[in-house]
Amino acid sequence: MVWRLETKRLLLRVPAPFDVAEIVALIGDYDVAKNLSRVPHPYRETDARGWIEAMAEARFQGTEYAFAITRKEDDAYLGSIGLHKREDAFEFGYWLGKPFWKQGYATEAARRLVAFAFMELGLERLIAGYFHDNPASGHVLEKLGCVPDGMDHRDCLSRGHAVYCHKVVLTRDNFWKKKAA
Repeated sequence: MVWRLETKRLLLRVPAPFDVAEIVALIGDYDVAKNLSRVPHPYRETDARGWIEAMAEARFQGTEYAFAITRKEDDAYLGSIGLHKREDAFEFGYWLGKPFWKQGYATEAARRLVAFAFMELGLERLIAGYFHDNPASGHVLEKLGCVPDGMDHRDCLSRGHAVYCHKVVLTRDNFWKKKAA
């Protein structure tokens, strides 16, 4: 199985212990953490270390595939992206540190992760979601070919309560059609 994914500007690789300081600095920003369901705030080194260890075990079990998003030109840690096994599908999600917003990195990384899911893992569909007050994430998902699949409330650890969430689905066919367009 491939554990390094490349794009024009990015390298997606397995998160490692040497990433802890960058992870904590970037995801520790409340503006980042509040857009994620499973991230506490404040975010500590023990959280990052625990996450890296948990992802290594889950990767081995085939239930999660987490990647660090790094920039090729300088190896800067930008954020994280991955697939998480839910009951009947894999859900994908991502986050970028605030200094890296609005530069196309999320779309570029997400396209590569989704191609990995469909080509390497042989999946037929993926699910995702975004909080109502994070329309930028919804725009990234739309560019990939995701279509609406309802709404619900999802717990948000950093906010301490459930948040209105838009659910989307992405099929293999929709992704390839959108990518070819």
